[in-house]
Amino acid sequence: MEGKKAYRPENLHYLKMLARQYPNVQAASTEIINLHAIQNLPKGTEHFISDVHGEYEAFLHILNSASGVVREKLDSLFATTVSKADLDQLATLIYYPQEKLEEIERETTDMREWYRITFHRLIEMCRLVSSKYTRSKVRKAMPPEYAYIIDEMIHTHYEDMDKRDYYENIISTIIDIDRASNFLVQLCELIKRLAVDHLHLVGDIFDRGPRADIILDSLMDYHSVDIQWGNHDVLWMGAASGSRTLVATVLANSLRYNNLEVIETGYGISLRPLSVFANEVYKDCDVHCFEVKLTNEDAAHYTEKDKLLAARMHKAITIILFKLEGQKLLRNPCFGMADRLLLDKIDYENKCITINGTTYPMEDTDFPTVDPNDPYTLTEEESTLINQLTSSFLHSEKLQRHIRFLYSKGSLYKVYNGNLLFHGCIPMTEDGQLQSFTIGGVTLSGKDFLDYADTNARRAYYSKPGTEEREFGMDFLWFLWAGRNSPIFGRDRMTTFERRFILDESTWTEPKNAYYQLYNDPAVCEFLLKQFGLEGPHCHIINGHIPVKSKKGESPMKAGGKLLVIDGGFCKAYQKTTGIAGYTLIYNSACFRLVSHEPFVGRANAIRENQDIASTSVVFERLESRLKIAGTDVGRQLQEQIDDLMALVQAFRNGEIVEDHKE
Repeated sequence: MEGKKAYRPENLHYLKMLARQYPNVQAASTEIINLHAIQNLPKGTEHFISDVHGEYEAFLHILNSASGVVREKLDSLFATTVSKADLDQLATLIYYPQEKLEEIERETTDMREWYRITFHRLIEMCRLVSSKYTRSKVRKAMPPEYAYIIDEMIHTHYEDMDKRDYYENIISTIIDIDRASNFLVQLCELIKRLAVDHLHLVGDIFDRGPRADIILDSLMDYHSVDIQWGNHDVLWMGAASGSRTLVATVLANSLRYNNLEVIETGYGISLRPLSVFANEVYKDCDVHCFEVKLTNEDAAHYTEKDKLLAARMHKAITIILFKLEGQKLLRNPCFGMADRLLLDKIDYENKCITINGTTYPMEDTDFPTVDPNDPYTLTEEESTLINQLTSSFLHSEKLQRHIRFLYSKGSLYKVYNGNLLFHGCIPMTEDGQLQSFTIGGVTLSGKDFLDYADTNARRAYYSKPGTEEREFGMDFLWFLWAGRNSPIFGRDRMTTFERRFILDESTWTEPKNAYYQLYNDPAVCEFLLKQFGLEGPHCHIINGHIPVKSKKGESPMKAGGKLLVIDGGFCKAYQKTTGIAGYTLIYNSACFRLVSHEPFVGRANAIRENQDIASTSVVFERLESRLKIAGTDVGRQLQEQIDDLMALVQAFRNGEIVEDHKE
């Protein structure tokens, strides 16, 4: 291998810097050996989840169980020696160690024996899930206070009688000094950490579910994760950046579906200014078009007065939203959406509106703050209100922390280990061409447009306030949320206005981009993959956004398996349409496995009854041989390091860099 990488004289400066870390042939050679060893380990397990929509209980269960990977490994170890009931309990213990342990302690008489047996089983699990990693990586994943002990126990050969005594004495000591519960929790967390090497979240953390903030807290604690922004994510990113339009959108959506917990409890944002404004300005107005959608449980707790206030608040913020959207469209004719300027098309005298040449009656034209001659200008009171609400979003410390995390770990798309991940679509025309966008004076399509969009999404948050870059970035986030054929909206139009005011449901349609028809063609998928530098039999597009209607026979696999739609179906509102709670994907060193999930019974039930999510796993693609790290993106990065180190060794041996043998 010596001299494998030739180097140019101008690279000597870099090699001299590298020599500070590896000062002699021995040090560089040792690192080369170590890196080659890592390359020959099996690829770690990747876990793909999408469209969790704020449903934190179901999401955390899928995360804890690794979509069935944890239970599968338990079964492989203990199916013939441990009863199903005990395995159910052990799985629940790993998923929810603190809560399950409290229940077991209440119901078990001999906790010492229970701990002894359980520690043996958990160490066996640790041994199994750590087997594909280097000892160094496993050690780094361990809780520091127990790293030495866990390392010893994982690598103890129990067949040796002396070692068996050593092992049992460690367990006895842990129990004797009253650290058993703490040690058990740490073992369970280690198992979950090692069961999955990397998590991909393919968009839409936010939406109708109650607590997206809890999901983000858990993701921030996760050991290795990337995120592909969904349309609901960029909505919140824009609100947190200070876009008044997107603040109004977040509030209108949350009021529509009575999903205020994440705003008020999660992020500490007060809606009192909105309620005061709505009660004053809309107290005598018709608000029947703005009745909020309540679950049966919520409806039981809402008085008629509560419902009326919610409808007034919903109407007040929605009118502000329509005005601000109009301002945005007037400010950005490059978005090509002048047909979505609707407030100026209303005929108040005849209570109707003309859209694209067709006139429709309107259910509600009682808009006390809209001037028919200047419909897109906010009243002074509206402007004060939306500025106050936007300030609350800007000053929510927790929200800002979460959005910074979304920016640091997220992007519009991700190329990872031969797969192309994105939430929505690559916009295309009906004849199979990449759709072009002329925005900001340039015409772009495909990957180039996604890169442009990613840059502007970041400028919305990170550019200096008040600058053109920041203002256009915030406008562009709105375009990503609702713009015509935007890559994460993927539709011709968003018909919120029509759904609120027009009974004719033909106006409600939101035609999908041609991508969603074309993606059934393997040639189209291969064409798209090639745009991102991907070719080969095991390259895929991994998509979210559009719920798969399983009960109607729709498959999540498109184009002969080249494209996978893993809209998780976590959102309970969609489960009547999909028939299941959606899909997740597992990609390990041997195969790709699609997992379909039934609706989650709830955290409390899962813990009390040892009830897992009912899931069905299907291996849809096997690799010809076990994939090693050398064949992954990380493996290629390691090879670059090896090549550089080989060049350094060559430079040492050629006498161009002097070795340092300090003792």
